[in-house]
Amino acid sequence: MASTQVILPLPILPEGWTGEKDFRPFSSISTATSRNIEPVGPHFLAHARRKRHQRTFSEDDRIQAQEKVKKVEDDDAGEISEPEDPMLLSRDAKDWKGQDHYAVLGLSKYRYKATEDQIKRAHRKKVLKHHPDKKAAAGSTEDDSFFKCIQKATEILLDPVKRRQFDSVDEAADVDPPSKKETQKGNFYKLWRPVFAAEARFSKIQPVPILGDDKSTKEEVEDFYNFWYNFDSWRSFEYQDEDVPDDNENRDQKRYVERKNNAARKKKKTEDTARLRRLVDDALALDERIKKFRQQERAHKDRRRLEKEAEAKKAAEDAVRAKEEEARARAEAEERAKAEKAEGKKAKDAAKNAVKKNKRVLKGAVKDSNYFCGAGDASASVIDSVLSDVELVISKVDNEELAALAGKLNGKKDAKEVKSVYAEEVKRLQGEGKLKAGDGKTLLD
Repeated sequence: MASTQVILPLPILPEGWTGEKDFRPFSSISTATSRNIEPVGPHFLAHARRKRHQRTFSEDDRIQAQEKVKKVEDDDAGEISEPEDPMLLSRDAKDWKGQDHYAVLGLSKYRYKATEDQIKRAHRKKVLKHHPDKKAAAGSTEDDSFFKCIQKATEILLDPVKRRQFDSVDEAADVDPPSKKETQKGNFYKLWRPVFAAEARFSKIQPVPILGDDKSTKEEVEDFYNFWYNFDSWRSFEYQDEDVPDDNENRDQKRYVERKNNAARKKKKTEDTARLRRLVDDALALDERIKKFRQQERAHKDRRRLEKEAEAKKAAEDAVRAKEEEARARAEAEERAKAEKAEGKKAKDAAKNAVKKNKRVLKGAVKDSNYFCGAGDASASVIDSVLSDVELVISKVDNEELAALAGKLNGKKDAKEVKSVYAEEVKRLQGEGKLKAGDGKTLLD
């Protein structure tokens, strides 16, 4: 490597600066010290390694490459350490659609969860082990069929579209649902959680609601089952299509195979939807939370029903009580009205009797005073005139005035006193305009 010399100018000294005037030494320069310098770096280390082991450049590069391969294998062993099935090693590379690509690369335990980096490292490990050149160098007479399987598996799993098609039909990633007997004996959530986790890989909507546990709320459980009953799956089953003949001349055969493949996909899609619906139905039927929520809902309905019945009974009792109160009040009102009517009639009769009595008093007073004739019997004409004027006065006064007048006349028999009372009353009535001048002349003094 060429070196470059850079020359930097010294800073300009301030104007008026002198060494003698401004220089002040603080100490003396120490004596020189001799030190050993050790060379380091990758190139020196490689040189030292070759010298130590007496290797040439090519020998050292080959050994370093082998050690690097071994290190890669050791690093991957902790993550990708699946034993190889002899049946898998002997399979025909042409039957690539029937092979388990994850098993070929040693990723059976990861499957659809395997990352792109894991797939690349698994491919590298398998290639280092099964490359035809390496086997030939080791004296193996095996063909390269399994190596072709490795290449095909890597090609499919590193292509997002092809990998999605393979994952769509990867039955090895499925988890069989537990039976009713197993669920009743075991933990429902522990047994069914892996089943829904495996099915969740086909959902277009992510993240997928979790199964939860016995502490999940009713809303969470309902959301979970509603999601699975309306599951939107991306499975399309193209991977299992019959190969379309690559022959432009036979177009009818090509169209026939394409129609056959489309029909097969639709049928498989329908069957898979029905299978998933049955699976969710089974889980729902065995979920103790649903039973608990239904019991709570039934208890709530029963409680509401009992409350409504109690309210209806109370309302009916209140209605009967109100009706009875109304009937009692009506009866009391009728009794009061009847009593008031009786009292009124009694008072009316008493008033009538009082009026009659007062009239008798007024008429008896003139009779006792001999109709104002002094000694001797009064003639019929005098009696008639006096009584006519008394009747006239009676007709012009009300009951209270009649009672007052009767009170003044009660017990009086002297003609002058009686006539004086009548005269006073006649004058009052004339003054009020109830009697005309000349009316009641027999009662005036």
